[in-house]
Amino acid sequence: MLVLNRSQAFSSFLSCCVWYDEAMPIDKFSAVWVSHSSISDFLACPRAYFLKNVYKSPKTGRKMTLMSPALALGQAVHEVVESLSILPVEKRFQTPLFAKFEKAWRRVTGKKGGFMSQDQEDKYFQRGKAMLERATAHPGPLAKKAVKLSTDLPQFWLSQDDGIMLCGKIDWIQYVEDTNSVRIVDFKTSKVEESAESLQLPIYHLLAHYCQKRPVVGVSYWYLELSDELIEKPLPDLQASQDHILKIAKQMKLARALERFKCPEGDDGCRHCKPFEAILRGEAEYVGSDTTRRDVYVMKVVKDMTLSGGDEREDGTIL
Repeated sequence: MLVLNRSQAFSSFLSCCVWYDEAMPIDKFSAVWVSHSSISDFLACPRAYFLKNVYKSPKTGRKMTLMSPALALGQAVHEVVESLSILPVEKRFQTPLFAKFEKAWRRVTGKKGGFMSQDQEDKYFQRGKAMLERATAHPGPLAKKAVKLSTDLPQFWLSQDDGIMLCGKIDWIQYVEDTNSVRIVDFKTSKVEESAESLQLPIYHLLAHYCQKRPVVGVSYWYLELSDELIEKPLPDLQASQDHILKIAKQMKLARALERFKCPEGDDGCRHCKPFEAILRGEAEYVGSDTTRRDVYVMKVVKDMTLSGGDEREDGTIL
């Protein structure tokens, strides 16, 4: 019989263990995924972030969203405009944008879009029609070549060590042929201009940088209801943006680990979390599920508010 002393026994134990070090790959689907919308939710109200991005219905096993007329309008207009990026320039306006808009609107008509009357729906429909008439008359980037990424959801490791992925859909990536570079355009259907503190363009800049190979030379908003022209914004600093967003993402991951999602206004809630608390109380109407398999609810009174290592990059397709 072999007798081992304590040191020999411990060494034998260690040799049988499987050790996982930092160099071993992490499964990205077990990571915490963050996006502009989820980060915005978290910064506005951690409780709202939980209800919109973490909580799942015990009945359906799905997350939930609250539809409103403003969201329905944005969804339909974005569907039409963004669909042009997969077409060659010369074919983008062969089918009138309004015809595409009418088709997209059928998916949000009536209660599905949070409309409480035909008069209310007609007003939003006419706003969308006017935006697409503007885009047809003054196409700007829509009449220029665009880069279409091979994935529907651009994503990259914000920090593999921390297990955090950053993802998001970029509205439009314009190809600048003279310099073999790209410009980011974000379409806006709201009448309210984006805050200077918004992280949307910094996040899109990071996604475009890591998910395709061409340098990003510009970022812009296009307020389709307000202007024929793009509004240029300063190009965000990549490293500063990445550091800032990672800091917030780590807070989000910690909140999930601790299961601590407190509303900053206390137990009474705020305008960001109250509507979703109402859904849990059964005070909203279920109208179906959306393309992301979320349960969609509407309420009788919903104000327009925030509902709210190696080079693995690709070239993307230029159209």
